[in-house]
Amino acid sequence: MNIKIIEIPKISDPRGNLGVIEKDCIPYAVKRVYYLYDVPSDAFRGGHAHKEQQEFLIALSGSFEVVLDDGKTKQHVMLNKPNKGLLIPTGIWRELDNFSSGAVCLVLASDEFDEVDYIRDYNEFLLSKKA
Repeated sequence: MNIKIIEIPKISDPRGNLGVIEKDCIPYAVKRVYYLYDVPSDAFRGGHAHKEQQEFLIALSGSFEVVLDDGKTKQHVMLNKPNKGLLIPTGIWRELDNFSSGAVCLVLASDEFDEVDYIRDYNEFLLSKKA
């Protein structure tokens, strides 16, 4: 699975830390930014894959788990540090769950929203991996 944890450059001083995402921090130009918050601890988000879009997820506050599936292998990644992000390439099924109280998930996407790019049915996803 070609996922990657990327350390976000930071500038530190006595007033606190500043995380910086620019230049070549992630391998694409950001075309959409959104964030998840107030997610109940027993709820999950995601439940889809993208045909073309890449995403970079950051736990700005709190923590949550990302379950990644390439059709053969599942991998669990806990995000809980605002200076580390998870790069998810195309063709990976993802589910986000186990949100802590106050968790905020920031997503930097490579494309604007396009429903055609989503695979929302898991069986369809598995079929797409066999093609």
